[in-house]
Amino acid sequence: MTENRIHHQDPLFDVTDKVYLIAGAGGGLGGPVAKALASRGAKLVLFDIDATALERIAAALPDALTQIVDMNSETAVSDAVRLSVQRFGRLDGAINAAGKLPIAAAADFDETTFRQCLEVNVTGAFIFSRCVARAISDQGGRIVHIASVSSYVANPEYAAYASSKAALAQLVKVLAREWAPRNILVNAIGPALTDTSLTHDYLADPVFRKNAVSAIPMGRLGEPEDLIGAVLLLLGKGGAFITGQTIYVDGGRTLV
Repeated sequence: MTENRIHHQDPLFDVTDKVYLIAGAGGGLGGPVAKALASRGAKLVLFDIDATALERIAAALPDALTQIVDMNSETAVSDAVRLSVQRFGRLDGAINAAGKLPIAAAADFDETTFRQCLEVNVTGAFIFSRCVARAISDQGGRIVHIASVSSYVANPEYAAYASSKAALAQLVKVLAREWAPRNILVNAIGPALTDTSLTHDYLADPVFRKNAVSAIPMGRLGEPEDLIGAVLLLLGKGGAFITGQTIYVDGGRTLV
């Protein structure tokens, strides 16, 4: 396990020896979350469709099980989840940090790109949730999706992304309602705009960056590390009675 293990954890947020699956683990949000969990003693299974990104996170977390997985293939996700359980003997929960972010004016938006955004951000989230739920149906567990402030606020040129994240927030509620009797808790975390590989090209435009920062009352973009507290809450004992929620970690962006 990672050398920089964090000791003396508060039992409300303790994830030591828990087994978690992270989809989109090679991304700008999934990677830092994976490292934070590993440093606290969690055992990890890392999914990503990007082989290069997966190799990078695998090099940083050599004890993790890594698999190239297409989130939109139920067969692939189901097989990978099953292998994960075989490797570690159980699964305590999962985090979905996979996503697609196309930004363009609605009048000019390509229909194929719109559909692809919904496929990844909504259909993929549904498939992932269902496969994980089947694996933890006997003992219960936690499912956390990385959503967005775009499920709440209306940003121009975000027609596809905002629609997908709003749908994801509602999907979380429905799954939480259905699976609560089995102690499967389903929640989402909605970050403000964060500078990652998904957003970097857009934020390279000074006007885009200025507008993004000015919309956040705390006056800065999000950072991947901002999500770690909420992730630990929702995975740990502290989140044992929280389900169906989207928790916004956004510097006040949704205070409109």
